[in-house]
Amino acid sequence: MMRGLKLLLSYLINTTAVLTAVHAHTGTAPGKAPQFQTLPSLREQAGLLDAWTDERKALIPGLLRKYNVDAWLMSQREYAEDTVFWALKEATQFSARRRTTHLFLADPVDGAPASYAWIENTDAVWTELRQILAAQQPKAIALNTHSEIAFSGGLHAGELDAVVRGVGEEWKDKFVLEPMLGVELVATMVKGRLPWYRKMMETAWAIIEEGFSEKVIVPGKSTSWDVEWWMRERIQSLNYTTWFQPSVFILTGSGWPAADDASATDDPRAPDRPIEFGDLIHTDFGVSALGLNTDTQHIGYVLHPGETEADVPKGMIDGLKKVNRLQDIVKSNMKIGMTGNEILKAARKQMQSEGIEGKIYCHATGEWGHSAGTVIGMTNLQDKVPVLGDLPLLKNTYYSIELFAEHFVPELNRTIVFPQEEDVYWDEKNNGWEWVYGRQEELLLVRTPVDVISPEEL
Repeated sequence: MMRGLKLLLSYLINTTAVLTAVHAHTGTAPGKAPQFQTLPSLREQAGLLDAWTDERKALIPGLLRKYNVDAWLMSQREYAEDTVFWALKEATQFSARRRTTHLFLADPVDGAPASYAWIENTDAVWTELRQILAAQQPKAIALNTHSEIAFSGGLHAGELDAVVRGVGEEWKDKFVLEPMLGVELVATMVKGRLPWYRKMMETAWAIIEEGFSEKVIVPGKSTSWDVEWWMRERIQSLNYTTWFQPSVFILTGSGWPAADDASATDDPRAPDRPIEFGDLIHTDFGVSALGLNTDTQHIGYVLHPGETEADVPKGMIDGLKKVNRLQDIVKSNMKIGMTGNEILKAARKQMQSEGIEGKIYCHATGEWGHSAGTVIGMTNLQDKVPVLGDLPLLKNTYYSIELFAEHFVPELNRTIVFPQEEDVYWDEKNNGWEWVYGRQEELLLVRTPVDVISPEEL
């Protein structure tokens, strides 16, 4: 009751200050006022997608030469597509049809095309393919048969048998595995994608800012799952979709799974309980459109009625600053050509020298939410990541800098985990990584005016 009287007095004295602060506060980061971005018509989207796909297809002969491969053969059946198929298909294709087969050549002879495609349900595909191989005489034919890398292992076992039968034993010895072909093709983001990716990221920020506000959250009533499903519906209302269920965790509640459980390999569903005054809340959120996917994690604080920015516990502000510093450390260590494991080792050495405790688990994003490219740590693998962590970091791609820092909050007398995730792109002009839209540098604040709270709640 005493706290309620103090808050009411504070509200009556500082009403003008509170209203001024609402307008002065910029939200997630200084100078950022994210707005919902409208997508073009489906027909216009198809035109954009096909143009981007054509740009990437044009890169394939150069990739083949880069990795000393003469030909690249992909084949799949309807609903059993090679992972790379989704980077090659036309916008109006929703799956492979019949048997869909692609052949790409590094240096075709005698004026032959550099690529071929078949949609066929007879042996004609194999007859024509044998004729092309006989004319071109490739010494190395790449197949996507890697056992650990999804973007290099999409050839189904049954289809591999069909390929061997179809082209004949004489070509079997020419088959090779070059995992970087699939990885680099899928990872490469052509320049025209960035403006739209930035608009998608702005939309994601706008949804998070609205969701983590008094427009959506009623302290003591709204639960984690209420906000999650509101976010999901908000995505749908804007004609976007998503690649994972949004999550909302209460960091001042039962903790953060990736920090509390050393064996955790993924975040389970957030516990569902009402969000209360004084809670530090977190979301992992993404939107999908135009063949692209975003991945963002932001945090917010639920003010008590009548409180302003000045009342946010300093320990929470310092925690956000600490995780921002960890972002800087990781981004500065992401050197092109280094492996993910080398970057992880260098970043962890630097963070430890600066007294930062936390975890690093960054991944490529864009074409897929967890896209093609090296992995820089995982929540349960902080020394090295087998196979995926041994891949080199590539240019012209997008990455999610995903991590958390631990910080002791004196006002709560406990250590809190501060997670963040922001996407970056490779900026050729500046020869470095830049934030796609920005990064969170201010806590999102949920404000509840005193006049909507009953005396009993105070």
